[in-house]
Amino acid sequence: MWINTLQLALRSIRRNLMRSFLTILGIVIGVSAVITMVTLGNGATMAIQNQISGLGTNLLQVRPGQRMMGPGGGPAFKEVDAEAIQSQIGGISAVAPEARSGATLVASGRNWSSSVIGSTNNWLITGNWKIADGREFTADEQRAGAAVCMIGETVRRELYGERPAVGEQLRVKQISCEIVGLLGAKGQGAFGNDQDDVVLVPLKTLQRRITGNTRVNTLLVSMMDNSDPARVKASLTQLLRERRKLASGDEDNFNVLDTKQLGETLASTTKVMTTLLGAVAAVSLLVGGIGIMNIMLVSVTERTREIGLRLAIGALEREVLLQFLIEAVVLSSLGGVIGIVLATGASYGLSALMDVPYIFNPGVNALSFLFSAGIGVLFGFFPARRAARLDPIEALRHE
Repeated sequence: MWINTLQLALRSIRRNLMRSFLTILGIVIGVSAVITMVTLGNGATMAIQNQISGLGTNLLQVRPGQRMMGPGGGPAFKEVDAEAIQSQIGGISAVAPEARSGATLVASGRNWSSSVIGSTNNWLITGNWKIADGREFTADEQRAGAAVCMIGETVRRELYGERPAVGEQLRVKQISCEIVGLLGAKGQGAFGNDQDDVVLVPLKTLQRRITGNTRVNTLLVSMMDNSDPARVKASLTQLLRERRKLASGDEDNFNVLDTKQLGETLASTTKVMTTLLGAVAAVSLLVGGIGIMNIMLVSVTERTREIGLRLAIGALEREVLLQFLIEAVVLSSLGGVIGIVLATGASYGLSALMDVPYIFNPGVNALSFLFSAGIGVLFGFFPARRAARLDPIEALRHE
């Protein structure tokens, strides 16, 4: 019975191919929209997490003032603050004092505006930086404030083209420094900035030869993997309050940003947006289901005499019900399969265009297919029941 019923349903679909295609078009659009939106959303979430992790592993960024971004108004830090944090707080792998300044770089007859960072070798550890060529600063170079530097890939490309830069001279404002290292490429940062457009010099070099002061803008604190972030942050806050001589009733004149927590917050926001977009796209599935119900009702009307004849020669109501129900499920399932194929191609292409990872999610694909099949059952049941309950005599008289 099942095989005969399925053959009858497929025969009816082949009889009106164009109408069948237009019927499943809503399901195709709905399934492909849901899968594409969810896949791109998952890719965007992964991209945000990767960019945040690129800032550093278990990284705390400590800045003066109460504002996380921009000038905060609090007194700047000093290099000894970083040394105190490293020696007095447990669970910390590296601390790097960081000072920044914008500068015009000149080399090989070219010039380029970039950001100059003064720090120690710990800056490489806190930021997960690798040295692609050359070496780190020596202890003597850091103590003496020597005219040496490391450059990012963007600076190398803009000033030296395809030539190796290690060993070359680079003019940074009024000083000429020797390039001792090339930083490994990182690409775009979490906030849209080019992480490779940077020059790293020893902290004392920046303070003595470029900025002319001993201010430190940021303290980068990298925690160990097994450390308790809440405890480390509490100890860090207490130590800095003591060093900055804040009374018990005074507010902190510095802020601590946990990049891991920031990444989780941004990823959570992206997931909410992905769910919202997926829910909006799923509405088109319901529209496609209504289209299936409409066409099935038309089909019942057109085939009234055929239904009456089947009932008159002994077909059971459940067999007629099953025939039309299978026809609706086949249409919606076929639409689901086509939608999955289109969504896979669209997701792959758009992921490359948006520069986000393509993440295949078998759960979403399976759920979308099952949902499309369920739409066929839901919206095909009413027309099928109507066909099964036709009076054979009245159906045979139908013109």
